[in-house]
Amino acid sequence: MGKSSFLISFWEFIKSRRFFKHLGLVVLFYLTVVFGTMFILDWSTNHGEKIEVPNIVGKNSNDAKTILEESGLKYQIIDSIYDPKKPNGTVLEQTPGPSKVTTIFVKPGRIIGLRVSKKQKLVEVPNLKGKSQRFAASILQNRGLKYVIRYRPVAEDAGGTVVDQLYRGKKVVFGTLVPVGATITIYVGEFVEEDAEKIPDLYGMTVSDAITALEEIGFKYEYGCTDCKTKADTMAAIVISQSPEYSRGKELSKSSVITFTGSMSPEVDEEKMNRSKSNQELIKKEREELEKKTKKDPAKNND
Repeated sequence: MGKSSFLISFWEFIKSRRFFKHLGLVVLFYLTVVFGTMFILDWSTNHGEKIEVPNIVGKNSNDAKTILEESGLKYQIIDSIYDPKKPNGTVLEQTPGPSKVTTIFVKPGRIIGLRVSKKQKLVEVPNLKGKSQRFAASILQNRGLKYVIRYRPVAEDAGGTVVDQLYRGKKVVFGTLVPVGATITIYVGEFVEEDAEKIPDLYGMTVSDAITALEEIGFKYEYGCTDCKTKADTMAAIVISQSPEYSRGKELSKSSVITFTGSMSPEVDEEKMNRSKSNQELIKKEREELEKKTKKDPAKNND
């Protein structure tokens, strides 16, 4: 009885004006959404509009840009291909291709991808530092690069190896891209053995006088003071030790460093002090005689 009553009520509702009113509203809402969406899509995607893609292969990239813009299209250079036979910037490929070939049409504002030519092929600069001159030259040649070799004085352990590399006068690091055929300047270390000089006896000198003596000869130096408080104290201090120690006739390369120490209140060894003064006078006399001899026979000295 209950089931029968429900079916009767449901049937009465379906036949009622209220049901048809609600049904009409639902259908109207559905149609509004569907047709509204279609309209928006057509408007935003330029539905129904199509543009023929022009053939711009073989044209200069500037001319190609003008043609595409006049057609309502955009462009983007997606790659540069080394081709020494073509003028720089010539369009080699386009994506998508021309409509006359592909039968493909596009919408306004579509980006056309271009691959253009370049006359220079780029290669990475290798890291040559620490490599021998011959090996560095072969690496550059294998990469299609030219080179110029220059020499720079270095310590003995760096002689014969590359110590620096330049491109167009500026230092160039590993990985920098340069055109094939570019010239790389490589600086190769050259060990130049300096003339040795006799080690001076600095004992008993003031630090200031010791510095002057070493600079006149050409030695490098380092110094300190055990009990000095100011720079003036240090300059007036008396040298009490040096390294390497003085030994009559002992010579040392000018590139070497002589280290000496001073004191404001040294315990002076009179015998050592007198010997030092005598050694200093002897060395000074020998240098003066050598200078006179050099002035008399400069050609021989140059040889």
